[in-house]
Amino acid sequence: MRSTSPGYGITIRVEAETAINPTSLIPAAVAGAGGTLTALDVVESHHDRVVIDVTCDATDAEHAEAITDAIKAASSQLVVRKVSDRTFLLHLGGKLEIKSKVPLKTRDDLSRAYTPGVARICLAIAADKSDARRLTIKRNTVAVVSDGSAVLGLGNIGPEAAMPVMEGKAALFKRFADVDAWPIVLDTQDTEEIIRTVQLIAPGFGGINLEDISAPRCFEIERRLKDLLDIPVFHDDQHGTAIVVLAAFINALKLVKKDLKDVKIVLSGAGAAGNAIVRLLIISGAKNIIAFDSKGVISKDSAPTDDMRKWLIENTNQKNKKETMPEALKGADVFIGVSAPNILKEHDIAGMAKDAIVLALANPDPEIDPQLAAKHARIVATGRSDYPNQINNVLAFPGLFRGLLDAGVSKITDEMLAAAAVAIAGCVSSDQLNESFIIPSVFDPAVTPSVSNAIFELAKKNR
Repeated sequence: MRSTSPGYGITIRVEAETAINPTSLIPAAVAGAGGTLTALDVVESHHDRVVIDVTCDATDAEHAEAITDAIKAASSQLVVRKVSDRTFLLHLGGKLEIKSKVPLKTRDDLSRAYTPGVARICLAIAADKSDARRLTIKRNTVAVVSDGSAVLGLGNIGPEAAMPVMEGKAALFKRFADVDAWPIVLDTQDTEEIIRTVQLIAPGFGGINLEDISAPRCFEIERRLKDLLDIPVFHDDQHGTAIVVLAAFINALKLVKKDLKDVKIVLSGAGAAGNAIVRLLIISGAKNIIAFDSKGVISKDSAPTDDMRKWLIENTNQKNKKETMPEALKGADVFIGVSAPNILKEHDIAGMAKDAIVLALANPDPEIDPQLAAKHARIVATGRSDYPNQINNVLAFPGLFRGLLDAGVSKITDEMLAAAAVAIAGCVSSDQLNESFIIPSVFDPAVTPSVSNAIFELAKKNR
């Protein structure tokens, strides 16, 4: 059974007679059903009965129902009044709001913040558009843009269904870097319409974060917008993942005492994230990468369906081997998965080189069970929060944009992406570094400043 998760947290309100000792009976029922009890609160108490809120974590929605059924079955005197899904409760009304930074209590306040005083600010910006960064929210605002075509592991679920993820992304921007981000979901999946729409809204933002747009359209959208706009454009599914993977690599290779230019890397998943990972690894010195997609190994005979695919064909599998993934993994130093769950077997990892590194990042279920992989690989990382070494983009994008906005950068370079990775890796000291800690926690307060400072200093040096 998968681990329980707060993402499937529920609160069950139960009424019971005191005579049956419900505070002992209920926890036993939850544990017996495989749930994780996180709180037991008596909300009403009477001489002969009590009302108890039972808060627990499940593995999925069906498991939550099973836990509820287990409580009901424990005694006929346990009556379930209500079941509340804590994740749905958190999302009621959305996760964001807008607040004014200035007081609006008097006529004087209104006269300065709005008419007539605001007209002077408008005229100043009309005379010099660069003043928009100084006199409006532009300098600290990012648009989180999606068309809903590749949302998490859910696929093409549309713009409305993408909103909770984009809201969450905006909340992370604020929490970790004090960047004001706003979700922009577009009711189109036409490449030209997306490019034109983002171009039209760009004057109000200091940066564009593209999110959950399917490949290969995402490549062209990002490339064209970079050419068209004078503000940074970043596709987090590509470059955010690549940054954190490289950061993990830097520290993992320290532990196993191997050099990036010498290791053999097998990658599963040649979409947006896979392309960006390969590119950043090669820029950083990797020489031997073999990539696979759903059809098999990528070789010189693969069809170059777009520019990114053509680049991948030209820069991987230099010996043009026609082999399966298990064959490629024999003697390989590294496996990186950004593809699909459970595509590898234990013996695939057992055949890798000594001190192998496995980054199985498919979410929520990785390419191989991490516990199986850990039996043979020295270092294992996943995209999950319930295993060590979580590869999480939150380590990258807040600090990256904080540095970009502070420095007034208009274009993101590969050098900046690599600098962000080095900064993240540097947040794990030599005393902390071990097989279960190659990457810092997303809550490490040093991460965002380290990344933003690295970007700021690099931008200043390159001016």
